[in-house]
Amino acid sequence: MTEQSPILNAKHVDHSYRDVSLLEDVSLSSQPGEVVALIVPNGAGKSTLIGILTGLFEPTGGTINYNGPDAVRQIGYLPQHPAFCSGFTVCEILSFYASPVGGDEVDTLAHLRRVGLADAADRNVDDLPGGMTRLVGIAQATIGEPPVVVLDEPGSGLDPGMTRNVYTVVESITETGAAVMLSSHDLALVERHADRITLVDESRVNEAGAPTEVCQRLEADSLFEVFEASTAAEAGTVRVQGDTA
Repeated sequence: MTEQSPILNAKHVDHSYRDVSLLEDVSLSSQPGEVVALIVPNGAGKSTLIGILTGLFEPTGGTINYNGPDAVRQIGYLPQHPAFCSGFTVCEILSFYASPVGGDEVDTLAHLRRVGLADAADRNVDDLPGGMTRLVGIAQATIGEPPVVVLDEPGSGLDPGMTRNVYTVVESITETGAAVMLSSHDLALVERHADRITLVDESRVNEAGAPTEVCQRLEADSLFEVFEASTAAEAGTVRVQGDTA
């Protein structure tokens, strides 16, 4: 991939809650048209980092810079546990998200078709199983064609076929020139689809770079081995590797 200026750039981010340090000196970036996967063990600051990247939280140190076009919606976001107003159909929910970014000009059915939910447009969101609710969440994250899309565990709760479809959707998003940041524990799919990874543990970036480069550097056969080696290291002994600028 041709090197471009980052569209979203986090530099030396710290975040503390009371006396607990959740993130320390975390730097990462995303370029237009690429997928950056965040690999973070449970309880290691993933939700905090995503909240900072999407503007939900202010870091206690460091900077977050959006360098993309002056879009009405700069960052689309799928939370880990998407929830929608009760009593509305899927199409009505998407129309609600579309109202600030073009309203009737937004083809909500096209967004549902993209995630494979066109046939569910008239279903009540209350009646959807968890996996389909997540797909609605992915559809709403792309409303308005935001230049950056952040997806928190987009494949969680989905069967293998739906999960593969989600990554196909991710690729279709990047084909428009948007940047995608996603968190995932499905390292095989990450290895297949991500342009770069950022592995965070013990509040810090432990590894960063293209999946193949990271594996080669650590003489690992897969990202799973990278993850095991990184998380098994003692806190304070792991150096930041690769390009996180």
